[in-house]
Amino acid sequence: QLQLVESGGGLVQPGGSLRLSCVASGFSLDYYNIGWFRQAPGKEREGVSCISSSGSVVYYADSVKGRFTMSRDIGANTVHLQMNSLKPEDTAVYYCAAVHLTVATICTPPDGMHYWGKGTLVTVSS
Repeated sequence: QLQLVESGGGLVQPGGSLRLSCVASGFSLDYYNIGWFRQAPGKEREGVSCISSSGSVVYYADSVKGRFTMSRDIGANTVHLQMNSLKPEDTAVYYCAAVHLTVATICTPPDGMHYWGKGTLVTVSS
């Protein structure tokens, strides 16, 4: 069964940090570009960060640039999202998603992604 499972969400105070992980089972992430997306209540799902299959290219949304870092752990078939200096507006359900590397665009819109996890909730509040 092809599956992505996110973990690491939780409640954190403003200025705090969390590290999200996304583990794949049933397929190798080596052949996929990976994206982190988030969806806040009442808002559309938005892209946060994306990484190429090789891990050599990473993009970030302007809203998280300088605070979030996305990385791959190829041996563990896992991607991570280190989130620092968290703000209340970062509160959302965070999803990881994968798209096969034959799709030319590393950062693919949500409707173009091939596999999705079920999400992990991040709440930033004092």
